[in-house]
Amino acid sequence: MLDGIFEVIYVIGFVTGSVVRKLYVRGYDRTKFTDDRKNWLDKLLLVVVSLGFIAAPLVYLLTGWLDFADYELPMWAGWVGTVVFAGALLLLWRSHVDLGRNWSPMMEIREEHSLVTKGVYKYIRHPMYSAHFLWAIAQVLLLHNWIAGSAFLITSVPLYLFRIPVEERMMLDRFGEEYKLYINRSGRMFPRLWG
Repeated sequence: MLDGIFEVIYVIGFVTGSVVRKLYVRGYDRTKFTDDRKNWLDKLLLVVVSLGFIAAPLVYLLTGWLDFADYELPMWAGWVGTVVFAGALLLLWRSHVDLGRNWSPMMEIREEHSLVTKGVYKYIRHPMYSAHFLWAIAQVLLLHNWIAGSAFLITSVPLYLFRIPVEERMMLDRFGEEYKLYINRSGRMFPRLWG
């Protein structure tokens, strides 16, 4: 059960992130796609990721079934996890704000889709994935359990390895030279430190 401060912080962060996403899912327009590259593998990977960031933490927090895999971290690690989670939530929110109506939960482009290169997108081409990666790191530091803590990190890596190249190809096909120039001045999931 919720017996630790860091578990409570995780739940608060999870609810906050869910509210942010819900606000943008509600405004998502499911019409007029000119390019749709979702497939069975993408859908399967999304289900697997949901097990890592929803199911495993809920099972851990609400039952004792995963207690055999608990570990201990020093108190400072939990506070680092809190800061990382706050950064992840801020980046998730800012990514949605900057992307606006161009956001889609699937690999799709609408007729009126535009290339967003301002805000956090000036520095990172896939800041939502960066936010999820930070969330996954925070989950390791806040949920002290080998299964629940690491589940999001482990399940999200295959999704990113599959999705990012497909999305970048789709953007290159749509925006051509403009996207090539954008690639040269921005980082994929983290800001470029040089160049």
